[in-house]
Amino acid sequence: MIRVLESVQDVIVISLCMSLFSLMLVQLYETALSLLPPLDFPSVTSDILFLLILVELFRLLIIYLQEHRVSIGVAVEVSIVSVLREMIVRGVLETPWPQVLATCAFLLSLGALLVSRVWLPPTFEGIDPEQAVSQRYRAMHESSEENERSHNIPLANGLPIIETLHPSLQEIQ
Repeated sequence: MIRVLESVQDVIVISLCMSLFSLMLVQLYETALSLLPPLDFPSVTSDILFLLILVELFRLLIIYLQEHRVSIGVAVEVSIVSVLREMIVRGVLETPWPQVLATCAFLLSLGALLVSRVWLPPTFEGIDPEQAVSQRYRAMHESSEENERSHNIPLANGLPIIETLHPSLQEIQ
């Protein structure tokens, strides 16, 4: 039953990908037309930023199809570009100052989330928040267990104590 539901969900995501791709082609055509004279700079900027948002959403769906998870990094990047697009389209000078402050606070929190997700270890063994970090974590975890078994080296936080004292001592080991 679960496999059937996952297959149905994959079909839905594939149809979303195809729809989003066709929307990107239409938007690309409209952006090319808006580059013809007379040039309306705010409209062109808005179209280009909207196209970038569509590309990032497409990338998010592709990652979901490949790994069956939502990438936090891509979702945060889409949010940042969307907020910046709205501020550019409306104009910062025409936006009330409380809304500008709220937008700045929101962008700062998204930026902090984007930066902090790199240093967070995987939360579950089966789910990887970020693939590169989790692969590095697994490799380090496996090598530390192997070192402990073969050399009987005491561990601190999953790392041999010699590595926690100074990184240059790894070469000696």
